[in-house]
Amino acid sequence: MTPPLFSTTIYRTLFGLLGLVYILGLFVPLMDNDSAHHAAIAMHMHLTGDYVSLIDAGVPYLDKPHLHFWLAALSYKIFGITTYAYKLPSFLFTIAGTFATYRLGKTLYSHETGKLAALIVGSAMAYMLANMDVRMDAILTASVALSSWQLVRWIRYKRWQNALGAALALAIGFSTKGHIAVVTPAAGAFFYILQTRSWRSLYHPQLLLILAGFALFISPVVYSYYLQYDLHPETMVRGRNNISGVKFILWQQNTERFEGDAFGSSGGNDYLFFFHSFLWAFAPWSLLAFAAMYNLVRHAKKLGAEWFTLGTIIPIALILTFSGFKLPHYLNIIFPAASVLTAGFIYQRIQESKNTKPYAITQVIICTLLLLIAAAINIWAFPVYEAWIGLGFLMLVGVVYWMWKNNKEAWPRIILASVMTSCSVWFLLNTNFYPQLLTYQAGNELAKKVNTEIGAERVYQQYGLRAFSFDFYTGKLAAPLPDSALSTGKAQWLLADTTGLKEARAKYEVGRIIRHRDYSVTQLKGKFINPATRREQLSELILVEILGKKEQ
Repeated sequence: MTPPLFSTTIYRTLFGLLGLVYILGLFVPLMDNDSAHHAAIAMHMHLTGDYVSLIDAGVPYLDKPHLHFWLAALSYKIFGITTYAYKLPSFLFTIAGTFATYRLGKTLYSHETGKLAALIVGSAMAYMLANMDVRMDAILTASVALSSWQLVRWIRYKRWQNALGAALALAIGFSTKGHIAVVTPAAGAFFYILQTRSWRSLYHPQLLLILAGFALFISPVVYSYYLQYDLHPETMVRGRNNISGVKFILWQQNTERFEGDAFGSSGGNDYLFFFHSFLWAFAPWSLLAFAAMYNLVRHAKKLGAEWFTLGTIIPIALILTFSGFKLPHYLNIIFPAASVLTAGFIYQRIQESKNTKPYAITQVIICTLLLLIAAAINIWAFPVYEAWIGLGFLMLVGVVYWMWKNNKEAWPRIILASVMTSCSVWFLLNTNFYPQLLTYQAGNELAKKVNTEIGAERVYQQYGLRAFSFDFYTGKLAAPLPDSALSTGKAQWLLADTTGLKEARAKYEVGRIIRHRDYSVTQLKGKFINPATRREQLSELILVEILGKKEQ
């Protein structure tokens, strides 16, 4: 029997602290590009009542399936159009995915390994980031964890409940981001069948239940694509029409993203992408995970070695390596498998009484680097000014000391240091860095002015301007200024950039002008991080009061 690393009290404390940090992230404003962009698409559903069509700033959106947007729109209906309402579904799925990681680890290894795996995945850097900068990744990763757990259980026990659970979880992933959510756990399941020689799984009657259930559960998304595109061949997306939405979601989405042609190149020729991205994304556990992968490859033929985790990780690593379009958050889908593999590796080292010094040194170096980076950001670049943040950080240090004092063994201390490093870093990021950083995102800041001083019903936007955070926080769909709005005799307002301001001055009589600094906060560069050179990196977004048309 695998001995526990920590007492129940310590586990509850660690998960409680992680949960607190996650909850703090629910209230950090949305960032433009993907996060606010997706929130605005869901807002269009909520405001118009059209839950079939995906509309992006007035034009059809053909990229990702509906589920993430449906869940956000449902949350708006319950809680209103707010930051936490948009992020809440992802947070709830993260809880489910973390629990599924525990159950996957318990099934493949042991109860204690499962608990450690859940702790590892919950404290991985990009896993935590996915709940602050919310895109599809938290729901996608949770669906992969859930389907992996259910598939392993089904292969082992052939219970119809697990077959149905696997079908539902696979469908949730597919309905969030397409076939990658199916390929990932299916690859692991295939290698698990090879390892256990469970050949009957390949032709078992319940396999039909999985396939039929999957087809049934994805049908709302497929049918919505049919309604939006197949019934409307005149619909234009990226310069083409006669689009089959059904064909796109069932096949073309995967090939287009792999080739990168429809999305532009992002790291297409970077064949070391998996290694350097995984290093930071799965920190502070990434080097331990690499050691675990190497160890399992060495002992792949050994009796009792499990193949599910490595069978999940390697195919996805290869797909990302040779894909024409790749982004670091794509790695999140392998985190549940990587966490289980790493937890199993740690327990193997404990049981074999292996020398812990190399692992301790490695984790000390990683944790120190992470804490130094956090210190540089929160002392030099964006200093902490709020007393409660400093007090909260000191309380975290006190909790760390208490747990450290009550755990004398090497591995528990290594794990405590790693988890508490993640908690400390993300506490500072969610309470200080990101809130300060987002004051440089003009969309959400100008929305405050609109909501308190102007009124969203009087505000329009320069044609072609994409300021999704402004749309979201004003709760109004972007629209250009129509001439009819000026016939009322009331002044209207226009959101514009500097070019749009010049055009407005040439065409209209203008009144007040409200400016705000602007920066693309998802694309941080050294000159912006450096307070001495930050100002020169900034542009502006502007609210212009339009009094009427100029006389020609």
